[in-house]
Amino acid sequence: MNASIRHRTDRDLGPCVRVLAEVHAHDGYPVNWPDTPDTWLTPAALLGAWVAELHGTTAGHIVLSRSAAGDAAPGLWSARAGLSTDATAVINRLFVAPSARGHRIGAALMARATAQARSRGLHPVLDVVASDTAAAALYERLGWQRLGTVDQRWSPTRTVAVHCYAAP
Repeated sequence: MNASIRHRTDRDLGPCVRVLAEVHAHDGYPVNWPDTPDTWLTPAALLGAWVAELHGTTAGHIVLSRSAAGDAAPGLWSARAGLSTDATAVINRLFVAPSARGHRIGAALMARATAQARSRGLHPVLDVVASDTAAAALYERLGWQRLGTVDQRWSPTRTVAVHCYAAP
């Protein structure tokens, strides 16, 4: 059975937070657990959010947003393309329930968010923690190009390497 992808509604936030907690426990994503996960799933510059359902249960999530402070990929892409970062849309908050993996849910969510960005005339980009090799492998299988790796200071005592990608 294939997963279905649909726009996220406010009623989906509780189930999405529960799946995010499973992913955090299983994979360590997000690296820093947010104080208010439902707010974290809804960035201020939100352009769209989708959920994947498998067998009637929330199985995955993705967000498309405008560039925010701390996003490195928009700057790298705009420097290469000779365009403003306003020409980009950032794919983020992507996760798939550990129990639902192997059904191409991540690829389907990526396709939906990428299509939405393109329909707005925006080029999709994303940042991913370098240690998240499974996510990086997904993006590369989908043909995304690694623009580079940057170090980001996430706290006074923590610097994290982040890979920046752009859609083909």
